Amino acid sequence: MRVALSAVLGLAVVLVVAARVSAEDKEVTLKGTILCAKCELKETEKCTNAIRVKEDGKDVVYYFDDKGNKESYHKKICQKTADGSVTGTVSEKDGKKYIKPAKNGVKFD
Repeated sequence: MRVALSAVLGLAVVLVVAARVSAEDKEVTLKGTILCAKCELKETEKCTNAIRVKEDGKDVVYYFDDKGNKESYHKKICQKTADGSVTGTVSEKDGKKYIKPAKNGVKFD
């Protein structure tokens, strides 16, 4: 009986974790102002790509989980901003929001 109960409980935990992971892996598209978090926001020590979007009437910044200034699109936004969109998976860490851009997920208007 104990073994069966442990197996059922273990299976329930696995299903909950799997459901949470698949929900977090959902791809979204954010539209707003793509910018450099160092040059424009003065929030990072190194050039870091980010997008500022409006959510519920407030500006929200999503930092890109990418190679920063080594990305081909960084030159377009370093020391200036550009309207555009990014498609990828969203996460949150230490109170900051991140988006991991999909391949060819960064587009400028």
